[in-house]
Parts: sequence; C-alpha cells; structure tokens
Amino acid sequence: MLANYHTHTIRCKHAFGSEREYIETAIEKGFQILGFSDHVPQPYPDGFVSRIRMDMEQIEDYVSTLETLRAEYKDDIRILIGFEVEYTKRFFDPLFAELKKYPVDYLIMGQHFAPDEVDGFYTGAATDEEEKLKAYVDLVTEGMETGLFTYLAHPDLIHFTGDDAVYQNHMRKLISHSIKHNYPLEVNMFGFTDGRHYPCDKFFKTASEMGATFVIGNDAHRPYLIRQPEEDAEFADFLARYGIKCGDNIIALRPI
Repeated sequence: MLANYHTHTIRCKHAFGSEREYIETAIEKGFQILGFSDHVPQPYPDGFVSRIRMDMEQIEDYVSTLETLRAEYKDDIRILIGFEVEYTKRFFDPLFAELKKYPVDYLIMGQHFAPDEVDGFYTGAATDEEEKLKAYVDLVTEGMETGLFTYLAHPDLIHFTGDDAVYQNHMRKLISHSIKHNYPLEVNMFGFTDGRHYPCDKFFKTASEMGATFVIGNDAHRPYLIRQPEEDAEFADFLARYGIKCGDNIIALRPI
C-alpha cells in the first residue's frame, strides 16, 4: 500500500502526536503518499463548540503547517492536504465557500451526524430505528451526488441493530450510489483495530458482491496507526474474506 488519505491532527481534540511524527512513520512504513484529512470545522452558531473537530479559525494554521512540511519532505513523500467533511444541508454551503479559499487537495465524506452535530444524532450509536438508518443513507447519497468528495469514509459507521432485511435495503441504495458516482468505499483500519462495529461483515459482503470499489483508510489518530494492512493478520483476513483488493491504494482525487 503506497497511499493513505485518512490522517488526523491534534486540532480535532481527540488525536495525538505531531504532523511530523505521522509523516516520519509513513516514510518508515513505505508510504509514498500521506493525506491529512482532519475533521473539518463547521460554521456553527455562536455558543456551540464541537468536541471532535478544529475551530474555524484553525484552518489557516492547519493548511500552512502542512504546506511547510510538504516542502520539507518533498524528496521523501508526497503530502496532501484534505479534510474529512460532514455533509449537512444547514452548514455545507458556507463551509465549502470557506474551504475554497485554501489549497485543498481533496475532501472525504465521513458522516458522523444526521442531520448535523447541532440538531442531530451520532450515527455510530446503536439504534434499531429505521428512520435513523434512512436519514444517514439519504444524507450520504445526497452528498455523493454533489461530486465534491474523493471517497466515503467508514460507510458502515451507521450502527443499525434492527432487522437485517431493512439494513440491506437501505445500504444497497448507498452502495449503488457509490458505484454510479464512482466513490470508493473505505475499509477503516482504525475501526477494525479498535474493535468497533465497523468495518462490518454484512456491509462489505454486500458491497463486494455488488461490485463496489474500495480504498483502505488508516484513520490514524496516533502516529503508530499509520500501518500497512499486513501488519494486522485479522484485518488482512477480513479483506481476503470478501475479495477486497485495493492494490497500491492510490486513487484519483477530486480537488475542490
């Protein structure tokens, strides 16, 4: 694997280590491309402070820090500047207008809330409510239709514990959209290593059978999580079980 596009920084308030540590680890592990995609800030109303993302005024420091490191390490590795973005009807347009002021290489979509962090629910919390499953899938598919994202991070983050037929009905819609709009679906290494409910067997079995394309994301919140798939035998077995082949893991970017 030569590329990882899912890397965080301390600005998101739940990651650790310096950008330099992530870069040095990536070089040591044989990566040729390291993309930083920290949780994007949001133009939230006054008084609402997110605990899981940088503040709007930190964008400039995030970008300038990575630009400096990109120049420093240009002979050793290619550094990309991206964001992991929530697609929301309420905040997306003003956010996107702000991001376009900066040299952003790509965006990945990671839908942690529906409809948004201020008024919605966390999609990773267990639920048997079809309404929440549908809300997640509807937001993700609408986001894909914008054509602004490079891939979909942890597509199976929604933690639906209800009837499997209901789950498959909605998630097949999501997978179909990913195929139609050429969005790779991320197999999230951090979720696997951390023993989370994702990556999910039933999701990736269906996605593989439907002919989706995939990308592996370290989703690194600590430098040591920059890793190759073969470093985790169980993760490698997961990929093999569903015939998931990502090759060098280099994918086409959609710059904004």
